Amino acid sequence: MTQRPLPDERRPANDGRRVAARNRAALVAAAREIYAEYGLDVPLSAIARRAGVGQGVLYRHFPDRAAVATAVLEENVGQIEQAAAAPGADIARVLGVLTWHQTQSAAFINILHADGTANRSGIPAYASALSGRVERALRALLPDDHRMAAAKDDLMIAVAMVSGAVTGPTRELREHRALAAWRLLGVEVGPVRPFDDDEGGQPPLD
Repeated sequence: MTQRPLPDERRPANDGRRVAARNRAALVAAAREIYAEYGLDVPLSAIARRAGVGQGVLYRHFPDRAAVATAVLEENVGQIEQAAAAPGADIARVLGVLTWHQTQSAAFINILHADGTANRSGIPAYASALSGRVERALRALLPDDHRMAAAKDDLMIAVAMVSGAVTGPTRELREHRALAAWRLLGVEVGPVRPFDDDEGGQPPLD
């Protein structure tokens, strides 16, 4: 006779949702890494393998390549918005978060300069909306006397100039070039790192 499990042996009712959330987070993280290394046109199977899940799990969360890319880019932009809204935020610190994403992925650079047209990877005009959100997050912290505030387009022109310098085979080299570009523009940039909500966007303590 099969014994029924005791109540404390049963899986929580929301365990499936937690697993699904973990799988989605793993897929987005894997996609970001893969895109940084190989660009937006990598096979979806490579993302699933990097995340440690089956391809069927990937398709349950993301029906196509554009959906995966949009999820990654949405998370990147969300980090910049969170950094801009964090207590004590200033333009230098948020530019550090922006620069980290620039050095992580050429895909992110592409959306910063989106013109509303789809590219061959299927990223829709939604990229233009993401670009606008990045600009608004930065502009909200831009002091009137900041060198990037002299004219209406100066902010995103400066971002575009730095983006053009973000080249090289390693993230370290891309970061070095990005910081050199900001320095030549005379713009102060905070720590180049992702925004960590648990730390309020602050650099880790030594």
